[in-house]
Amino acid sequence: MGNRLSKIYTRTGDDGSTGLGDGTRVAKESLRVEAYGTVDEANSALGVIVSAPGLPQEIRRCLTAIQHDLFDLGGELCIPGHVMIGAAHIDRLEKELDGFNAGLPALKEFILPGGGQAASACHLARAVTRRAERRCWSLARVESVSPEALKYLNRLSDLLFVVARVLARGDEGEVVWRRTDAPRT
Repeated sequence: MGNRLSKIYTRTGDDGSTGLGDGTRVAKESLRVEAYGTVDEANSALGVIVSAPGLPQEIRRCLTAIQHDLFDLGGELCIPGHVMIGAAHIDRLEKELDGFNAGLPALKEFILPGGGQAASACHLARAVTRRAERRCWSLARVESVSPEALKYLNRLSDLLFVVARVLARGDEGEVVWRRTDAPRT
């Protein structure tokens, strides 16, 4: 285990820099900090879902495991060259995705984020995960990011979409998008 913090504030970031896991200092708005910071946002969004009352245990188990993965992914992104997410993580997500999707009807229309509190929170987590993926791709264009990390975030957003559908079906139902006619002039 790494260093334990007994004092939360250090004042070392008051100049607009932050320390990476390897000790180097970078600007707080650097692509790497944006990438792992947005992964942290996604993890926090999952925490909102996991804390929802009445969440099915199978979904709580799945999302809690993913929270651990996201913490590892944040650590991976915080230490240039470090790898913690591998093919087995992606395989696990795909198995979970296939399992949750198996009981759903085929999607014939676009759906809107909604369908109950937990389903809506899951859609929000999906959108934050997509942003994390974009931030990681921005970083990957200029620095090394493992391909598995990028694939993991892609699969995770797909899984969150499917879990949102499962939750909506057990709550208020999916909200189907209906095209709004353009105003006539």
